[in-house]
Amino acid sequence: MTEPELTTPATHTVITREEIAGVEFDWFARDQAGHVAQFLAAGDDRVPQAALASEELLERLHVYIDTLPQTESVNAPAGGFDAHLAGPQQRGAFVYDAVPGQAGIYRLAALPKTPIKVKALPAELQVYLATLILAAPLGSPLLRIDAQGRAEALTSLI
Repeated sequence: MTEPELTTPATHTVITREEIAGVEFDWFARDQAGHVAQFLAAGDDRVPQAALASEELLERLHVYIDTLPQTESVNAPAGGFDAHLAGPQQRGAFVYDAVPGQAGIYRLAALPKTPIKVKALPAELQVYLATLILAAPLGSPLLRIDAQGRAEALTSLI
């Protein structure tokens, strides 16, 4: 089977680490099972390089997820603050939030009951996420992810 080609947009604006340092930056990835997650970097600029490859496709993925119907109630295991982060989770995406002071460490903020699969996304978004496949399974309470996209599940904070 041939991979679908990126057809839109025609050009891709690369995002620089300088642009995202110290500001909220959300990015997406998938795991090997095809589940999709939104990551809230909270000013940490050590996101995977592949997440910075196309401002246009990142925005398109944001819009796509944000316009899916909400099919689930909020499922934020820690409650409180995390409940307001659950919008993508209500649409089937895992939500991870950066741990303050722990570069590259994300904690699970909201957990979908019925995760959206990458194969449900438009073809060009599937191709975009094919460069952002994490080895660690989504749903893990803590993930460490480096700038090359290497990921591992953690059992506790370092």
